[in-house]
Amino acid sequence: MTRPLAIRWLSLAAFLLLATTAFAQPKAPAWEVQPPETFGLDSTALAQAYAHAAELTPLNSLLIARNGDIVAEQYFRGMTARRKVNIKSASKSILSALVGIAFAEGRLDSLDQSIADFFPDYFDESTDPRKRTITIRHLLTMTPGLETTSFGNYGTWVGSRNWVRYALDQPMIMDPGGDAMIYSTVTTHLLSAILTQATGMSTLAFARDRLFKPMGIALPAWDHDPQGNYLGGNNMALTPRELLKFGQLYLDDGRYEDQQLIPAAWIHASTRRFVTKTFRGFEYGYLWWIEDFGGYETWFAWGYGGQYVFVVPELGLVVACTSALKGRPRGVDHNARIYDLLENYVLPAVLPETMTR
Repeated sequence: MTRPLAIRWLSLAAFLLLATTAFAQPKAPAWEVQPPETFGLDSTALAQAYAHAAELTPLNSLLIARNGDIVAEQYFRGMTARRKVNIKSASKSILSALVGIAFAEGRLDSLDQSIADFFPDYFDESTDPRKRTITIRHLLTMTPGLETTSFGNYGTWVGSRNWVRYALDQPMIMDPGGDAMIYSTVTTHLLSAILTQATGMSTLAFARDRLFKPMGIALPAWDHDPQGNYLGGNNMALTPRELLKFGQLYLDDGRYEDQQLIPAAWIHASTRRFVTKTFRGFEYGYLWWIEDFGGYETWFAWGYGGQYVFVVPELGLVVACTSALKGRPRGVDHNARIYDLLENYVLPAVLPETMTR
């Protein structure tokens, strides 16, 4: 089946859903216009999925698209369709798209180019020689071998006077490459600084011009370092629909309407399983997480606190959800609950006769 070029928003159905859910207590959605069966989803199972989602504090949105059509969207706990949310590290998957665009435009020579080419002033005779072997590909796969600046080290890093120097000054705790991840936002910030040099544009300007403006999305500015490099891989803000739209772009091989925004080859490369040893046990591509849910390969962008977009190519399915960054119940693994929602409630709603296998 040929994939649609872009999400076709079901405006009346979406309005009816929004009117009954965005400003009231969460309840099972009602489909007054085209029922989910029209798009190959079971309405009873989907209602159960939304009833379960309503219980998952601090989850505040759940949107589901099938083959380019929004089938259902619901908002909880005061969230609305127009409110942009900090998608946290789901921004890393957007940064991956920007690197792919820059590479296709010839702004980057090779993914195997050393980062030393971009930061010559940071390297001298005393520099660990392994740092000169770090490549763009290593940054994309979180395998440069540098000590992490995420988690407990994050505050010290962003409080430094030069984020790039601080990143490159981190000790090497393993050789670059391999199948083991060292998750670190400093890694993606180096990519943002490289993008800025390679394109002659800020990461913000490049993202707006090449990716978001063509999709009709207004991308707000976010944090940058003291040298003006926009924070790579954290703190971008999108609405849940815009996050869903980004996921749909990956399902559609990088094409939006009549424009090829991201090369299809980059989509395929980004979602290959390059790294098998990660801190959560999932696998990793070029700043995209990869896991089998319900027996179906799923690509997903993941941000702290429960910001997700899941792409299930074999089912033509895109699922986005966001969560408040406050009010999380103590002792609860909110991420695990979202994976359970996807695997045991949303995916089973797909009608068997509409599956490709």
